[in-house]
Amino acid sequence: MRHLVLGGVRSGKSTFAERWITEQSEAVTYIATSQIWDEGMAKRVEKHKAYRPDHWRVIEEPMTLAKTLLAVQEQSPKSGVIVECCSLWLTNLLCQEDEVQKQAEIEAFVTAVDQFKSPLIMVSAEVGLGILPMNELARHYTDEIGVLNQRLATLCEHVTFVAAGLPMALKKPKS
Repeated sequence: MRHLVLGGVRSGKSTFAERWITEQSEAVTYIATSQIWDEGMAKRVEKHKAYRPDHWRVIEEPMTLAKTLLAVQEQSPKSGVIVECCSLWLTNLLCQEDEVQKQAEIEAFVTAVDQFKSPLIMVSAEVGLGILPMNELARHYTDEIGVLNQRLATLCEHVTFVAAGLPMALKKPKS
């Protein structure tokens, strides 16, 4: 069962994803993709750590998400997995300024998600609801995350949009 959760900043998407994965599996592996670049980001990471259960296995992986996901599947096949978050991971790849590496990592991740057998929930930002950004890098990011989210949504049985803490099902398994 694969699930993609989309939403804006502070929409409640992480809380929703964490609740969902605990309903799917007793064992949980949390793959954190963020990198701490400043004090504000450090505070956000600490908030996330504070409300995460202590018994969850946490892996910090900002770049090679596919490799990590497949390693978890092999080492802990009964563990449910939460990826927090795809949009920060994409930011990390864009900051490398290596188009070949970025594309290779994206393709490998999409393939890994397609092959994943345990419960998997991925959190990602929905940034396409606002105006078109003024600068080239922001437009490039908006395009890239939009395409990635679409590709992941195609592979997932569930897609949920969270706004103001309220989950809205966009896609459910066919009965």
